[in-house]
Amino acid sequence: MRNYPFSTEKLDIDPLYARLRREEPLTRVQLPYGEPAWLATRYEDVKTVLGDRRFSLAAAVDQDEPRSRPHAAGAGTIKSLDPPEHTRLRRLVAKAFTVRRVETLRPRAQQIADDLVDAMLTKGPPADLVEDFALPLPITVICELLGVPVQDRTKFRVWSDALLSTGKFTVEEVVDHRARLRGYMGELLAARRDSPEDDLLTALVAARDSEDRLSEEELLSLSEAILVAGHETTATQIPNSVYLLLTHPEQLALLRAEPELIPRAVEELLRFTPLGVGSIQARYALEDLELSGVTVRAGEPVVVALHSANRDESVYTRSGDLDLRRHQASHLGFGHGPHHCLGAALARMELQVALETLLSRLPGLRLTDDESAIVWKSGLSTRGPAHMPLTWESP
Repeated sequence: MRNYPFSTEKLDIDPLYARLRREEPLTRVQLPYGEPAWLATRYEDVKTVLGDRRFSLAAAVDQDEPRSRPHAAGAGTIKSLDPPEHTRLRRLVAKAFTVRRVETLRPRAQQIADDLVDAMLTKGPPADLVEDFALPLPITVICELLGVPVQDRTKFRVWSDALLSTGKFTVEEVVDHRARLRGYMGELLAARRDSPEDDLLTALVAARDSEDRLSEEELLSLSEAILVAGHETTATQIPNSVYLLLTHPEQLALLRAEPELIPRAVEELLRFTPLGVGSIQARYALEDLELSGVTVRAGEPVVVALHSANRDESVYTRSGDLDLRRHQASHLGFGHGPHHCLGAALARMELQVALETLLSRLPGLRLTDDESAIVWKSGLSTRGPAHMPLTWESP
C-alpha cells in the first residue's frame, strides 16, 4: 500500500502515475486521514467512478472517508449528495452558469481585466500576477454575480483557504473560519429577504423546485460553495497557465502568432495542469464491480487522480507534451458526471479573457530574472503560485 498523495512539486507530475497506468491502474493507497482506498489512475476508470451511479458520494458521510485534511466534507453540502437530491439543488442554480448566461458576463469580465492591467501598467513592472490580476479578476466577477460586496474579498479569501486547507490551518482555525463564512453569508441572505436585488443570492432565496423552497441549510451551503468554488480554482489556474506558457516558449510563440487558438489553449492548459494536490472526494462502491480487471467490493472507497487521467497515453497522443493545437478527447479538469463543475463555462470564459488580455496588452511578458521569487502554495488542496512576479517591456 502506498501513501498518497505522491510528490507535489510545483506543477510536476510524479512519474509513478505513468507506471501505475501501465502496470497497476487501480492501486491501494493510504491518504493522510481516513481508511485505505483504491486509487484510479486511468481515464476510463476515472470517468466510471465519477459518472456511474453505482459509486456514491453520500455513502461517505457515515464512513471514515479517505481524505487529505483532518475535517471531512460533512453531510448536507451539495458536494456530499447523490442524485436525485443533488440534481434538485444543482438545477436551481444551473441556469446562472449556462454558456449563454456566462457570455453576457464576458464584456464585464473584459472590463475588469483591462482595469487591472491598466493599474499594472501605471505602476510599472514588476507586478505580482496573483495579487494584481489573477485573484481580483474572478473574485470581482463572482462577487458581482452573487451580490457579495467585493470590498470584503480579503475576508473570504482567508475563509476559502481555510476550507481548502490540508495543513496550512489547524482544525480549530478551519472550524472558526468556516463559522465566520457561514455567519457572513447568513447575514447577506437575510438582507436579500428584506430587500431583494438583481443578483444570484436573491434568486437563491426565491428559488423553488416543485413548490419546495430551499431550506436555510441548503441556502447557506450553496451560497458558500458558489463563492469559494467560483473564484479559487480560476484564480489558481490563471497563474498556472501563464507559468506553463512562459516555460514552454514555443507554445507561447504559437499563441501570440495565432490568438484565435486561445479557447483551445485554455482546454489544453486545463488538461495539462495538475491543479489538485491529490484526489477529489472518495466515492463508495454500492455493489461489487470491476475496474481495469480489479474487483472493487461493495462498501470500498475509490479516489481518482484527475491529473493522471488527463495524461493517459491511451487517450492522448504525446500526453506529456503541452500542445495548444491538440484535438482529442475532452479533459477531466472539470470532473465528470453529476458533479461536473457547475461553473465550468464561467471558468473557461475568465481564463480566455485573462490570457487574451495579458498577452495582448503586456508585450514581452516574462518571468523576472529571479525565478526563485515565485512562491508556491503549500498546505492547500490546490497547487500553483501564491506569488508570481512578472515583468514586461515598458514603452
